[in-house]
Amino acid sequence: MMNFSQVGAGILVPDGMPLPGALRRVTHLGIGAHQDDLEFMALHGIAACFHAEDQWFGGVTCTNGAGSSRVGAYAAYSDEAMQQVRREEQELAARVGRYGFMAQLDHSSAAVKAPGGAALRGDLVQILQGCRPEVVYTHQPADKHETHLGVMVAVIDAIRSLPPEVRPRALHGCEVWRDLDWMNDSEKTVHDLTGHDVLAGSLNGIFDSQIAGGKRYDLAIMGRRRANATLFDAHRTDGADAVAFAMDLTPLIVNDALDVVEYAMGYVERFAHSVRGALERRLGR
Repeated sequence: MMNFSQVGAGILVPDGMPLPGALRRVTHLGIGAHQDDLEFMALHGIAACFHAEDQWFGGVTCTNGAGSSRVGAYAAYSDEAMQQVRREEQELAARVGRYGFMAQLDHSSAAVKAPGGAALRGDLVQILQGCRPEVVYTHQPADKHETHLGVMVAVIDAIRSLPPEVRPRALHGCEVWRDLDWMNDSEKTVHDLTGHDVLAGSLNGIFDSQIAGGKRYDLAIMGRRRANATLFDAHRTDGADAVAFAMDLTPLIVNDALDVVEYAMGYVERFAHSVRGALERRLGR
């Protein structure tokens, strides 16, 4: 049994396998801030495992959904009622996506954003020790949502607390609230999502409480992937019909001495250098 820090936290295993085995089989793990973040940012891992017999996707949602927008049919919902709706939506997505397990940790957004985050980090360590995934997907460090950044920091801290030999072999920082089209092409981790539009549409549409709340996340995410595929290379015909970009955060879990801020700013500074260089060449400087 997991001894999570929040009373309302829990784990769903959609196919009913006992929890220890359900955790151990996971090869791809997504750790997101909110209900629906996994489906928007970690489709690469979900799709890789969907038809596989030897690969399983595990999901972790860190917050409780209390601050969700609500209009229309959801306008009168209390925080408690909205949390329940969002929990049920996430569990349904786990069933549709055939996840190996779905953990909802029930932290408040305020707690996740606060520096330190020992409670969330401790919860994540338990999950990582139980499943030891090969690949982890989380938020990228240039994301403009501070709760997303809080989750990303907690993920890195949790992985760094593990012995090097049991850490994931890769950590991907994924697009949600700010895309990664600005990164230099040679530095982008490219998630080819060709052929997965039906799965993506099925998962995205589950989160009715947010779509009906006035934000067409379902259309926006699919449009971003299509745009990434077409606009990635100016000199070649499209080789994919849907692409998501990620920032490779693996060096941060290989070398604990690397500073997260300086690592992220390195990407920004190299991008700025490439823009300056291209302009100066055109101007003959």
